[in-house]
Amino acid sequence: MQTENKNSTFYCIGVSYIKADAHTRGKFSISKDNQQLLLQEARDTGFEGVFVLSTCNRTEIIGFAAHPFQLISMICKYSGGSVEEFAKISYVKKNQEAIQHLFRTGTGLDSQILGDYEIVGQLRESFKIAKNIGTTNAYLERLLNSVMQASKRVKNETKLSSGTTSVSYAAVQYIISNVVNYNTKNILVFGLGKMGKHTCKNLAEYTQNKQVSLVNRTEDKVSEFVKEHPSIRKANYSDLTQEIEKADILIVSTGANLPTVRKEHISTNKPLLILDLSMPENVAEDVQNMESISLVNVDELSKVTDETLAVRKQEVPAAEAIIETHKEEFNEWLNHRRFTPAITALKQSLQAIQQDEINFHKKKINNFDVNQAEAITSRFIQKITTQFVKHLKEEETSVNQSIQVMAKVFGANLETINAEDN
Repeated sequence: MQTENKNSTFYCIGVSYIKADAHTRGKFSISKDNQQLLLQEARDTGFEGVFVLSTCNRTEIIGFAAHPFQLISMICKYSGGSVEEFAKISYVKKNQEAIQHLFRTGTGLDSQILGDYEIVGQLRESFKIAKNIGTTNAYLERLLNSVMQASKRVKNETKLSSGTTSVSYAAVQYIISNVVNYNTKNILVFGLGKMGKHTCKNLAEYTQNKQVSLVNRTEDKVSEFVKEHPSIRKANYSDLTQEIEKADILIVSTGANLPTVRKEHISTNKPLLILDLSMPENVAEDVQNMESISLVNVDELSKVTDETLAVRKQEVPAAEAIIETHKEEFNEWLNHRRFTPAITALKQSLQAIQQDEINFHKKKINNFDVNQAEAITSRFIQKITTQFVKHLKEEETSVNQSIQVMAKVFGANLETINAEDN
């Protein structure tokens, strides 16, 4: 399997909430099954150092390629989006810009709700899938570890993630702010993934509503959950239409690839507020267009702000300082990894010259002090290699060109790993 090399560049390409609305992001969402198929194709066609991140806020593919279109075509192949649409709303970041983006994403600075910490678990899970399939490498492993360390420090040392602010929290706050007598309304939560669990917990914590029902395709999960949360009623999936009929508020957190709430489920003419927390959207378009339906999606919910977000914004500079520290450490490792083979080869070339000269002077000079000559010339070699290391680390240095010059001047077989300028 190949490693990242001088013919490949590190990219982060994708779509996010910044340019794409929830409906469009839904088109480019990649299911877990399709993520695995994408990564298997990447592995089998010679890619190494690739993983996929697909959440309600973004779909990205991160890794090495000779050209970004190789990654773009894979996203479009395994999602429902087209290349033409992708071109209008996407971003392509490479090398240091891609590294910076990953740090900001992993620390919650680039989340739709500032400081949303759920992204950390999503990043870990995405990387784990890629590692199991065999599309990770030392570069990505080190980078993800650095991002996780920065994220942990931001979480522990700043208030960027203080308070409770997430899409599930925002959904409950939306109900509190916009629904009169919300504690007396019948609320149905449909779906018991992470989002559904968080929603139920937030309803219990922030409201006194005792009329919350929970329905899920896998009913055993509901039974287990309501044992720990007796204030929530279990509803049967087979009774979904009747349960929606009884509801005043429906919270959809099913996370399926196709709509789970369709027109045939809506048999009521009474007003129904639907909060769709899923990505792609799980409420069918013909439901959204019904007069009795008020629909709120993740983009609307992410606009819910309170004092918590005001506190978080003040913490951004502290978070950015932490990111800078860990980014510098990663780049130091990267530089060392890139330069070490070339510097080692240079040192060996200089040591060969040193030995030739000492052997020459041993024959020419009586009582020639070999030890003293070796000590002096070894110091020269150390100083020369140190100067080259300093030069190669300078931002304006073209690493490939510098190593080529070193090879010509010293006649060394100088090679480097991933010597492309970052």
